[in-house]
Amino acid sequence: MSARHATGAVLRGALSVTAQGVSRHAPALSGAHFAARPPRRAVEIDLRGHIVVPGLINGHEHLQVNCVPPLPGGTVFPNSYAWIDAFQAHFEAPAVKAALAVPKAVRLRHGALKNLLAGTTCVVHHDPWHDALDAVDFPVSLLRGHGWSYALGGPSYGPPVRESYAATPSDRPWIIHLAEGSDTTARGELDALEALGCFAANSVLVHGVGLGEEGMARVVARGAAVVWCPASNRNLLGTTLDPRVLVAAGRLALGSDSRLSGARDLLDEMCGIRERDELPAPALLGTVTTDAARIFGLPSHGSLAEGACANFMVIATRGGADASALDGIRRADLRAVVHEGRPCIADPDFAHWFDAAGIDTVPVTLDGRPKLVDARLADPEVMALEPGFERAGRMH
Repeated sequence: MSARHATGAVLRGALSVTAQGVSRHAPALSGAHFAARPPRRAVEIDLRGHIVVPGLINGHEHLQVNCVPPLPGGTVFPNSYAWIDAFQAHFEAPAVKAALAVPKAVRLRHGALKNLLAGTTCVVHHDPWHDALDAVDFPVSLLRGHGWSYALGGPSYGPPVRESYAATPSDRPWIIHLAEGSDTTARGELDALEALGCFAANSVLVHGVGLGEEGMARVVARGAAVVWCPASNRNLLGTTLDPRVLVAAGRLALGSDSRLSGARDLLDEMCGIRERDELPAPALLGTVTTDAARIFGLPSHGSLAEGACANFMVIATRGGADASALDGIRRADLRAVVHEGRPCIADPDFAHWFDAAGIDTVPVTLDGRPKLVDARLADPEVMALEPGFERAGRMH
């Protein structure tokens, strides 16, 4: 960045909204972090009439399959293993073959872009690591230094369960799909995991539909956690868990899974939860910010505190100025998404913010609304995979 460019920002007039409440003190930006005071070369951004919300943490994603068409029909499966078996024939479908022919590096960036457009700035990717994830301009932050296995049963994919768990430091999360179903197989998986010696405070269980009340109580007592993916659960299994016990204990994070089975993005997942009145707004915001950050050992994420990564969304106020301001918000409604102090996508009237930071932009439309996007995110190969996200003109 040239010395003439701003190295921070002052967010004038915004309200800060977190799971803990509302503050009239909007954070300043210094480089990639929030700061008590902005640097000397800071751009002023007038955010009167707006709220600032921490960037979301997506607790469960398979980034590389968001462009793969889902299994057709409306079959309800007893568990995820039955769905995996049914999907094998779907691999022969021309549309699936075409999607998987796209280089994995491109598909991974597409999954990250999908998340970023909806205000998610940090993702827990549940698949083998790929060199493309280490790119300095990768669109989102990723959980690193953790352990994982795919599942207790099904195809052999990913690290072996016992070996992976044993290799994971006790202060780092260890993640596994577990109890993803409503049948006896799913209901028995927590006991099976414990018998393997892999159920402890750092165990993060994805889905957990078959845990039931007794299993969720065991999770809370052990200090473990669950990642809830309600849209994916309902689409595949016809049911999902009751999140209230887990969220009351701070042991629940939210994930969107991928579009192969789940919601379009995390904002859509949150909208569905609020429409069904499954969680109050502050608790729901906690599952994608403070609670998720604690569960995954991400102290610099999910917060607007001094020293935290400057990841946040800007939303125009629509009456209430608290966590309920996110109710019904879709990705095109976001006025700006900022990752590590850099505006990534924003409404055109924030052009001066990009200019001050020395960021080249491309005019685009997002679900029919005009936006400006950081030119690094406008790779035609990646954009071609994302419905509703199109180039609108020449580079700014």
